[in-house]
Amino acid sequence: MTAAKPVAPMLPITKDAYDVAVSNADAQSKVDKDACSSRSGNAKDICLAEANGKEKVAKADAEAAYKNTPKEREDARVTRAEATYNVAKEKCDDLSGNPKDVCVREADAMLVKAKADAKVDRVAADTRLDAATKQVDARREAYTVKRDAEYKVAIEKCDALASPAKSACISNAKVQYGKS
Repeated sequence: MTAAKPVAPMLPITKDAYDVAVSNADAQSKVDKDACSSRSGNAKDICLAEANGKEKVAKADAEAAYKNTPKEREDARVTRAEATYNVAKEKCDDLSGNPKDVCVREADAMLVKAKADAKVDRVAADTRLDAATKQVDARREAYTVKRDAEYKVAIEKCDALASPAKSACISNAKVQYGKS
């Protein structure tokens, strides 16, 4: 049994593109499920699990690309892992005894690992976003503090001038540093 492959970051999509992706997933799901009708027994169950999983993954990927948040990307990865898990469990039904038990445990472990990896990636992305926001706020604050200090220096320089020149100097400093 193979673990789910990491999903490449998705590019954001529009609402219209999202609607098309969901519609395409529905249409493809019908085709995939119809293709399963010629099978029987567990082969049919595996086929249906694959078709259902493919539909859910396509819709979750579309949702993640449309909403474009770390949480939605995590949800899409979990959906992909659950789809893989459901197919793997159906395949385990072809076995019996200890080999079946091992197969089910491997599928369970794969699902747990995939969910944990998805969460770690989301937390890392959230942390990067938080850090970026804090960095922008710190830069904005630093800019304001520096501009205020420069304004005070400009006003102090104006104090050395005589009355009409001093007034003009102060007015220019106010305009230059946005102090109306």
